[in-house]
Amino acid sequence: MAPPITADQSDRAVVNAPVTLLTAPIGGEIDTLTALPGSDVRDGDRLAQISNPRVDRSTLISLEEKSSDARQKLDATREKGASDRAYVASLEAELASQTEQLKMQFQSQIEELRARVSQSNAQSGEKKVLVERQSNMVTRNTASMDMLRPTTQQYAAAMHNADAERAKLNQKIAQLNALNGGIYVGEELVVLNNLAQKRRDIDLDAQRMEIEERQQSAILNDLDRLIDAEQKRLASLEGADVLSRGSGKVLTIGAAMGRHVNAGDTISSVVDCDKRFVVAIFSYRQGQNMMPGTRVRIDGSTFRTGIVSAVLPKTSDKVDERFAVPFPQTERRELYAIITPEATNEADAPVRETQASDTAACAVGQWVTVTRDNGMVPSMSVTWRRLGNLVASWTHDDGSETAQNHPIDADTRRAGMAQPEASKADENWWSRTRTLVSR
Repeated sequence: MAPPITADQSDRAVVNAPVTLLTAPIGGEIDTLTALPGSDVRDGDRLAQISNPRVDRSTLISLEEKSSDARQKLDATREKGASDRAYVASLEAELASQTEQLKMQFQSQIEELRARVSQSNAQSGEKKVLVERQSNMVTRNTASMDMLRPTTQQYAAAMHNADAERAKLNQKIAQLNALNGGIYVGEELVVLNNLAQKRRDIDLDAQRMEIEERQQSAILNDLDRLIDAEQKRLASLEGADVLSRGSGKVLTIGAAMGRHVNAGDTISSVVDCDKRFVVAIFSYRQGQNMMPGTRVRIDGSTFRTGIVSAVLPKTSDKVDERFAVPFPQTERRELYAIITPEATNEADAPVRETQASDTAACAVGQWVTVTRDNGMVPSMSVTWRRLGNLVASWTHDDGSETAQNHPIDADTRRAGMAQPEASKADENWWSRTRTLVSR
């Protein structure tokens, strides 16, 4: 037999497939568990349901207390603002009423002052005429200056009185005009000035209440958003579903009904049977012969042929976590050949899988034999096993007691007879094998 470093065949090959670990999104107890090993699942199927009644609600309670306080402050601010606006309205009504009364009073006083001005003008005119007559009499020496002096003083007094009355009239007109313009000047307008100042103060307070109301509303809206987010978070922590993230078959179940799990614990693993591949170990000297694109034969599985898609020098535990079974252990100067099976005639492959393979999801973990197309050098272990099967089949044909105690089924016999039949078709096979062994 040829040494393993030159063999074109390897029985250290296993069927593998990508696996998806479904973990618990929250900590809690498993209420329902519908996943069964080997069962088919589709994307979005619920495999388990977890509930957690012991959820910390202290944050939600604190937020609700803050929201209640903010709502009370907002209501108080709104009531204070409404009270200020009502007070401002009453002050404006009172100010308007007293303004109208003062306007009427000023108008009557103005009429009275105008009459007094007219009266003063008439009196000053009368005194003026008297002064002029007495002045003529003094000029004609018919009257003395002693009679003219009192009359002249009375005329001056009448002129000053008319000026005073005119000044009062102008003052009242100015106050009326200021009152119409909302300006309160003078002793008579002190009450209105106080009312106007009070109205301004209350109006400013009402505006401050509006600003505070908007601030409190913004704070309350923020708290409501936080409360909604916290309620959603608590709802997600109170219960959660473990959903499948793709189609495939359930490979393992890592939990049981009523069991407490922590967030991140593995509940189930789902293997993607549509992406099955074969991992075979070959000597590093076969690296050139097992380059990507090389066609191989696969024995012992439902698929017969495949194509090498990649060649890896080694693997790691982190890589193995992504697949259903770990890669087989390699020795020095060995490599991995990743083989993608061809889907042709998969259902017609006359292979009888073992009982362990029947229970496994889509034959993941099944050991197979990989042979390079047009390969000339068989594997030593495969050849010895086939020779053993051949001897067992011959013993069974002789009807000996050993064969009766250990019967060989038809599949084993066909596997044992396959190599001799192939060698008969190629007469030079045994000679080539002996030549390689002698080397």
